[in-house]
Amino acid sequence: MAQDHSHHAHSHAHGHSHGHAGHSHAPDNFGWAFAIGASLNTGFVIAELIFGYAANSLALISDAIHNLSDVVALLLAWAAAWLAQKQPTQRHTYGYRRASILAALFNAGLLLVAVGGIAVEAVNRLYSPAPVAGWTVVVVAVLGVVVNGFTALLFMRGRHGDLNIRGAYLHMAADAGVSLGVVVAAFVIMVTGWLWLDPAISLVIAAVVFWSGWGLARDSVNLALDGVPRGIELSDVKDYLGGLEGVIEVHDLHVWAMSTNETALTAHLVRPGGTDDAFLHGVCEQLSHRFNIHHATLQIEAAAEVCKLAPAERV
Repeated sequence: MAQDHSHHAHSHAHGHSHGHAGHSHAPDNFGWAFAIGASLNTGFVIAELIFGYAANSLALISDAIHNLSDVVALLLAWAAAWLAQKQPTQRHTYGYRRASILAALFNAGLLLVAVGGIAVEAVNRLYSPAPVAGWTVVVVAVLGVVVNGFTALLFMRGRHGDLNIRGAYLHMAADAGVSLGVVVAAFVIMVTGWLWLDPAISLVIAAVVFWSGWGLARDSVNLALDGVPRGIELSDVKDYLGGLEGVIEVHDLHVWAMSTNETALTAHLVRPGGTDDAFLHGVCEQLSHRFNIHHATLQIEAAAEVCKLAPAERV
C-alpha cells in the first residue's frame, strides 16, 4: 500500500513541477540584469536632463525625474535580492529574506505614485495643450523605448517566480510604454495637429500601469501579512497532507512566504502509528515538488486531544 501510494504521489507531482523549477534560486541569476538595468537607466536619466535643459523641454526634465524613480526601484529590488542571499545570523534566524517582500511593497507604492504623476501631468496638458514635442524629444523618447524595453526583457523570464523581479519588470515596461506613447503622439500630431492626443495616450498608459501596479501592491501586501502566496491553494495542501498514509487529521496548518520566492509551511499531523524519517523526508520532498514549498516543518502527534492548537479557531 505504502509503495503504491508514494508512486502515485510521485507521478502526480510531476505534472505540477514544470512551472516551478528553479524558482528558489531566481535572484542568483538576476544580479547582472539589475547591474545592466541600473547603469543603462542612470545613463538615460543624465542624457534626458542634459537634452531637456538644452531644448528647454519641461516634458523631458519631468520624464528624467520619473526615470530616476525607476533607478531607485531597480536598486531597491537589487539590494533586496542581494540581502536575501545573506546567511542567517543569531539575531535574524531566517537571514534577511523578508527584505525582498519589503522592497516589493515599496516598489508597488512607487509605481502607484508614478502613475499619479503621469495622470496629473496628462490632465494639466489636456487643459492647456503644450506645443508639439520637437525632434529632440522624439529622439530621446526613442532612446527611452530602447533602454527601458531592453531592461524589461532582462527581467521578463523571472517575473512569474518572484514579486521583486515582477516589480522591476513592470517599472521598465511602463516606461517603455510611456516613451513609445510620446513617439507615436509626436508623429500623429505633426500630421494632424491634434494636441490633445499626447495627454490622452499618457492617460491610457497610466491606466495600464495602475492595473499592474495594483496587482503588485495586492500581492506584496498579502505576503507582508503572512498570507498564503498566490499559486498555492491551502485546501489542496491540506487534502494532500490529510491523505497521507496513516494520517487521520491535520491541524495548525500555516503556509506563508519567507521571501518573494520562498515559501514555508508548518503543520501538525495526527498519525497514531507514529513516524519515521523516511515518512518525513518523503512528505517534505512532495511538498517541494508539488507546491514549491521548500521549507516545511511538521509535528507528528499520536492523538489530537492532547494538542492545544487542534481547534480550528486557535492559531
